Amino acid sequence: MSLEQARAVADAVLYEGYLLYPYRASAVKNQLRWQFGVLMPASYADEPSSCVTQLLVEPSLHSCLHLRLRFLQVQARSVLVDGVEVPSAMVGDTEWTSWDEAVEQEVDAVLRFADLLAGDNTVPFTVDGGSLEERPSPQVRVVRRRWPLSGELRVRADALPGPYGASRLSVTVANVSGAECSGRDEALRHALIAAHTVMSVSPGRFVSMVDPPEWARRAVEECRCERTWPVLVGDAGTVLSSPIILYDYPSIAQESAGELFDGLEIDEILTLRTMALTDEEKREARATDPRAARIVDRVDAMPPELLDRLHGTIRYLRSVTGEQPWWDPGADTTVDPDTDSVIVDGVRVARGSRVRLRPGQRRADAQDMFLQGREATVQAVLHDVDGELHVAVTIDGDLDPDYGRFRYFSAEEVQPL
Repeated sequence: MSLEQARAVADAVLYEGYLLYPYRASAVKNQLRWQFGVLMPASYADEPSSCVTQLLVEPSLHSCLHLRLRFLQVQARSVLVDGVEVPSAMVGDTEWTSWDEAVEQEVDAVLRFADLLAGDNTVPFTVDGGSLEERPSPQVRVVRRRWPLSGELRVRADALPGPYGASRLSVTVANVSGAECSGRDEALRHALIAAHTVMSVSPGRFVSMVDPPEWARRAVEECRCERTWPVLVGDAGTVLSSPIILYDYPSIAQESAGELFDGLEIDEILTLRTMALTDEEKREARATDPRAARIVDRVDAMPPELLDRLHGTIRYLRSVTGEQPWWDPGADTTVDPDTDSVIVDGVRVARGSRVRLRPGQRRADAQDMFLQGREATVQAVLHDVDGELHVAVTIDGDLDPDYGRFRYFSAEEVQPL
């Protein structure tokens, strides 16, 4: 169940950078693809053929480790007209484009932890190649081809000294395909792309690599991770080792309507930009990749209420009735912006105080200079993490104080009235 809970996040990792806005094959940014988690065959020496994850685990005597390796396999789609490959071809109202698609692949292994402590364990795997052919018309053929892959999972555990019963788990994913490749495009056809592992130990738990307990800090610092980064997902018994650095317990935003493959993602901006594509650009995007077509179709059909959900959401504020402070009083009880004050020219300045603005003594912000001499009402006195003090004000006649948007000045930039 934990592995399935991790799948949504792992899918986002699997397709990160798969196809970038504006989702067309002709776009320059889509000419050089596959940037994350690429494990090339050893014959292509310009990029690595393996990745290594080391992390700490607290197993029991009878624990089992479930490993799931996930990656994409390139599937080249070629459009041929009368036997000659072309960039694209129209058949009726449908455009067919030559393009490299991808097929999801998974490799599962279940290993007893007692065996891992006994030494190196190697799990070989192979992925078949193959080809499929489609004939949209008598003159046009669409051929999809995949090349075979070979790889290994190398797993071992080393017990750590001390009373805690923890072990250092090492997982290496290696591409051992024997293909000889002369260039990157050819090597990608024999590569593991967006490779990552999901690991679950039962019974037992993993130690956070982001925020380890004090007893484990030294051992965590000694762990070696190459081209992957492990984070807890779902619960402490499940880890996602990702080629993209994440925090523990990542999740998909509730507001997200679906994948956009771009930058782990800024949904609202990418959705609006996709809406702004011309009909011709959308037609080309749909012809580039079925996943791009689904993005365009989803955006075109998105109702206004779903688009509204993409605006920013503050999650940590509690939803309660009545008066609610706009800062978190549980974070630091030594401060209270509603009652804190500062002495300026012998006068106590706090929430509700009237001041005249005298900006410019410690800053060179031209826009603040326009406020020279304006009168304002203090809304809060704030302390930042560096110990600096700031006076938050609303300008007379500017914004309603209840709107919650303030301007900030140092104490020497305000004159009490």
